[in-house]
Amino acid sequence: MKNGLDKGGWLNLTKLAIHVKVLFTGYLIVIGIGLIIAGLQILLTHGMADGKFGVSVEDIVYSYYGNRTGSKLEKALNGPMKNYATPEERALLIKWVRKGAPDNEYETKIKPIIQNRCAKCHGVIPSIPDLTKKEVLKEYAKVDTGASIQQLTRLSHIHLFGMAFIFMLLGFIFSFSVGINKIIKSILIFTPFAFQLIDISAWWLTKFWPNFAYFVIIGGFGYFSASAVMIIISLYQMWFMKPVDYNAWHD
Repeated sequence: MKNGLDKGGWLNLTKLAIHVKVLFTGYLIVIGIGLIIAGLQILLTHGMADGKFGVSVEDIVYSYYGNRTGSKLEKALNGPMKNYATPEERALLIKWVRKGAPDNEYETKIKPIIQNRCAKCHGVIPSIPDLTKKEVLKEYAKVDTGASIQQLTRLSHIHLFGMAFIFMLLGFIFSFSVGINKIIKSILIFTPFAFQLIDISAWWLTKFWPNFAYFVIIGGFGYFSASAVMIIISLYQMWFMKPVDYNAWHD
């Protein structure tokens, strides 16, 4: 075989030209790091929804279904925002929330805490709620019903479009691998797409039925694992495997 082509005209990872290997390797390393950072981001956001470090089913339920015994503000104060205020300030804010966020206590008790502890981010960064505005703060003081339909719609379309391109290019590179049965290779290529659909569908289902939270974890673990396998195999065959003829593997 010449130029990395097999008898069917397809490419062979072990025989690619060096510049193509470098191109593919750069992409695989970047998306590999991106998947790891995405996992860390989930750990530091959803993973703190119940106030405890580590992703659990409860974290997923609180993120999408909500903690309907409390408010989003209280959940944040007991979770990811816990270290941004003193215990006394947190207690005062939570007490205010549980009293129904009365207006007569806002100016004297609540506003100074928000200005001193929250305004550095929540009044500056456009992508997060501006809690310096009383009406916004009071919305977050209401009973927590989890992610809104608007939030789910926005996140779903971003993830569906973005992840589809990532998985397509990853599968494209992995399709050049050798020594793997065509059926197994095809299943591996399709697996991230399938688990991504399970993951996003479970967001919506968990919003209404919290028991579907398990499928969010299954979906995320599934597409991460399949992607990791394809990345590792592709890098190994490009840089550590001796060049071979594709048809010698009886694929």
